[in-house]
Amino acid sequence: MAQEEGRSLSEARSRVGVLHGITDLGDKLHFYKRWAPDYDQDVAALQYRAPRLAVDCLTQALPGPPHAALILDVACGTGLVAAELQARGFLQLHGVDGSPEMLEQARARGFYQRLSLCILGQEPLPSSEGTFDAVLIVGALSDGQVPCSAIPELLRVTKPGGLVCLTTRTNPSNLRYQEALEATLDGLERAGAWQRLVAWPVDRWELATSELEVGPGTSDCDGFISGIVYLYRKQDVAQVEGVRPSSQPPADL
Repeated sequence: MAQEEGRSLSEARSRVGVLHGITDLGDKLHFYKRWAPDYDQDVAALQYRAPRLAVDCLTQALPGPPHAALILDVACGTGLVAAELQARGFLQLHGVDGSPEMLEQARARGFYQRLSLCILGQEPLPSSEGTFDAVLIVGALSDGQVPCSAIPELLRVTKPGGLVCLTTRTNPSNLRYQEALEATLDGLERAGAWQRLVAWPVDRWELATSELEVGPGTSDCDGFISGIVYLYRKQDVAQVEGVRPSSQPPADL
């Protein structure tokens, strides 16, 4: 059993390590096509925590009962975020992803009321302005996936006063993207488009895939890389700006 688990972790590290090195969108979509059947097993082997952490963060900030909220899961993959949402009582879930094969896996879970194929950054989200109470994008903000230029599209489909939750890795191979992402997020806040509620650094994000990922931004004492969860509230036109952001994790986590 231990030998099988070790082999599974080694294979998962190899596949995810390859993925982290792909910066071309077409190549990345081709990779996901082959990876879709093994995706859940691999991220479980790597102890990937982003879906649970993002949903925990969102749940504590979203007003009203969970079953009443309409949620969009962007880059939904196989539906790991939906599984976390459903476990907390969220029932109105829509998902979009750029990979038909990943959407097939998500559809099999039965958690989504609507699933759509959409390559964010190349086309708009298939929803009207101000549709969703909350929008999440977990695990797709990196080179070769969703470009920073697509972030305003998340805001467009969020209701005024609604929430947007985003995650990204902060390990060495993703630092350049994270810097560009931070600039985009800050620019939208300065423009009054949204207000940052949480910026939550997390040490134990997922296991590193190679020694190259162990360095600044990596919790190298236990082999985990780091990441960050952001939470924003879309501004109403009449809202007053100037509330200071929080860098503290949500309570009780």
